[in-house]
Amino acid sequence: MTGAFLAGLVAGYGVAIPVGAIAILILGLSARTSFRVGAAAALAVATADGLYAAVAALGGAGLADVIAPVAGPLRVVAGVVLLGLAGHGLWRTWSAHRSRRPPTARAGRGMSTPGRAYAALLGLTLLNPMTVLYFTALVLGRRDTADSGMLPVALFVAGVFLASASWQLVIAGGGTVVGRALTGPRGRLVTGLLSSALIAALAVAAVLPG
Repeated sequence: MTGAFLAGLVAGYGVAIPVGAIAILILGLSARTSFRVGAAAALAVATADGLYAAVAALGGAGLADVIAPVAGPLRVVAGVVLLGLAGHGLWRTWSAHRSRRPPTARAGRGMSTPGRAYAALLGLTLLNPMTVLYFTALVLGRRDTADSGMLPVALFVAGVFLASASWQLVIAGGGTVVGRALTGPRGRLVTGLLSSALIAALAVAAVLPG
């Protein structure tokens, strides 16, 4: 039983630690808004990872055959969404800079509230088909996870969720520290522009065949 939980922890950190568009988005959200918003986004990503881990553990080998044909279109959709987020972040950053108001002045819009940030990041993370393929490959490599009943599956999923949540919360906390260190108009402008540029670059990379 402990082996399934530890396997989930390793798998969760394996998919969470590489820095990509989602991590940069969480970092930027925390820097521009608050830790509560960044934490909500972080937990949304962990929720999606946990859901995909559960689907992979319960779905077995047939899951990869279902996901593979739509992996390309889903990557394009994810890339377009990321580009939209980058453009929106750029517009908000520039508007706030020109008006000399912080980007959080319009509370309740965009992803500036925990609820909206959670919903947006959950949907965006679920658009990544490679996550479920990753967990499927791991589960197929450990037949004991799926073949020993529901308890090992639950422990595996719990390990994935806890690992992903802990790492994403670290990223959110880092964004809060960055935001406090760069509280002036110029600091917010620099972090906003950098975040938008990185998300746009990663979006293009996601769409292009690799």
